[in-house]
Amino acid sequence: MPVIESRVEVSAPIERVMDIARRVEKFPEFMPDLKSLVVLERSEDGLRTVTEWVGMVREFKMTVRWTEEDIWDPGERTCRFRMVKGDLTKYEGTWTFEETASGTVFSSVIDFEYNVPLVGPLILNIITAKMRQNADNILKAIKEKAEGS
Repeated sequence: MPVIESRVEVSAPIERVMDIARRVEKFPEFMPDLKSLVVLERSEDGLRTVTEWVGMVREFKMTVRWTEEDIWDPGERTCRFRMVKGDLTKYEGTWTFEETASGTVFSSVIDFEYNVPLVGPLILNIITAKMRQNADNILKAIKEKAEGS
C-alpha cells in the first residue's frame, strides 16, 4: 500500500493557511485538475465535512470520483480524511499545519490502495506518481492562495 508524504513551507500565518484548506468548496477555483467538489454535509461547528470530489487525470483522459469525510482538529492543527466511497480501494490521510518563524509548514500524508485486476507494477507506479503529483499540487495551490493577496 503506497504512502505518499508531501510538505511545503508557506509564507503566511497558520490561521490563513488552515482557513483556505478548510474552504474545500473553493478548491475548483484554483486547482485546475479538480473538476468539481460539492459539500454534502457540514457539521454546525464546521469541524466535519462530507464532500464529493471529481478529479481529472488528463494524461489518461480519465475522471476519478470519490466521497470523502474530513475531521478537523483545530487544537492539534490537523485534518484527518478518509474516502467513504469512490474509485480507489482505499484513500485516507492527514494534513498537518505547523507554525514556524516564517509562516507555516503544511504537510500531507496519504495512504491509498488501487486494486484493479491485471494491473501490473508499471501501472501501479504510474498511479502512485500521479497521486504524489496530486498531493504536491494541492499543497502548492493552497500555498499560492495563502501567499497571494
